[in-house]
Amino acid sequence: MRFGNGCEVATLDAPGTLWAATFPCPVHSFGPGRLGKYRYAPRLHAWLRANASRFECVIVNGLWQYHGLAVRRALRETATPYYVFTHGMLDPWFKREYPLKHAKKWLYWPWAEYRVLRDARAVLFTSEEERRLARQSFGLYRATEAVVGYGTPGPSGDPAALRAAFLERFPAVAGKRALLFLGRVHPKKGCDLLVRAFAARAVVDPSLHLVMAGPDPTRWRPALMQMLGNAMLQLRVTWTGMLNGDLKWGAFHAADAFVLPSHQENFGIAVAEALACGVPVLISDKVNIWREIAQDEAGIVAPDTQAGTLRLLQSWLDMAEDERERLRRNAVECYGKRFRIDAAARSLLSVLEQTKLGGLRAPPVDPLDARLGSVHDTGGSAQSA
Repeated sequence: MRFGNGCEVATLDAPGTLWAATFPCPVHSFGPGRLGKYRYAPRLHAWLRANASRFECVIVNGLWQYHGLAVRRALRETATPYYVFTHGMLDPWFKREYPLKHAKKWLYWPWAEYRVLRDARAVLFTSEEERRLARQSFGLYRATEAVVGYGTPGPSGDPAALRAAFLERFPAVAGKRALLFLGRVHPKKGCDLLVRAFAARAVVDPSLHLVMAGPDPTRWRPALMQMLGNAMLQLRVTWTGMLNGDLKWGAFHAADAFVLPSHQENFGIAVAEALACGVPVLISDKVNIWREIAQDEAGIVAPDTQAGTLRLLQSWLDMAEDERERLRRNAVECYGKRFRIDAAARSLLSVLEQTKLGGLRAPPVDPLDARLGSVHDTGGSAQSA
């Protein structure tokens, strides 16, 4: 609404949820949905049909739930276009790691999700890497693609005060060169790679300390602690649990660098937050914004392997101080240019306006698409601006 645009939210959550009560725009709740995580809620379709003409466009967030199919069915015979944010849900990593789930998705893909993407005015990706990878998950794929910016609010408050508050809560970090991981403690995030790389460097660098910040839903912490090898190294790792608000920002301001050797990361909000605090990021090339980070020299990129993660730490820790300071400045500039929330909003509005004027074109229909569509299509065709 900052740029003069109104917004309403339709959700499959149940009425009365806490976030909806405090959200800064109208929220229409149509849940709880049925059929487990699919969350089938037929009232959503009826509401969309009745209200489509009130909106210039509809934006679908995410895949594999009923809301996308409901939007396509409700809008395909109207003048209201819709757009889809995939949010990394077409990354081929999921196909490799969860082949059975991928096989189940194939049963749903041809008659539902494929058509949702095909008929969207545009499918929106938050990085060029995400767009490129999305084409690799399903052989049947057709979409009008657009890359838009994505962003997050930066920190507020005095950096020195935020840092002091964090160090008061976690005094073991004070006076150390702290490497910060902030996210779910989960195998997808490469936490084991980081712990082992830290252990290899910490034995030769007594100033080094690792901060592992975030929830541990799989209770992986005991196994990760064993990977450190000895009790002295274990004392040089601080496990904070989930951090929010000032403590989260204090962790960034207390960090020498932020580390994320993830095996799959669509965007990485914490990466952008680190940049906003002037903290260089050490990330794998499976974090989809790695190309932007490398181009702006706002951090270091390496493969999501044990050798690659060790290279991240070695490159940063062995770097001359003036070079590290240059990366800190670049981090702030990278955030301001690419990941500020207002810059992301402008990028999205630009794409919406461009599609109105016919600036994007759908890719040509491939033979497999044509064969399947001629047999199964129920009416609806790809929309173009």
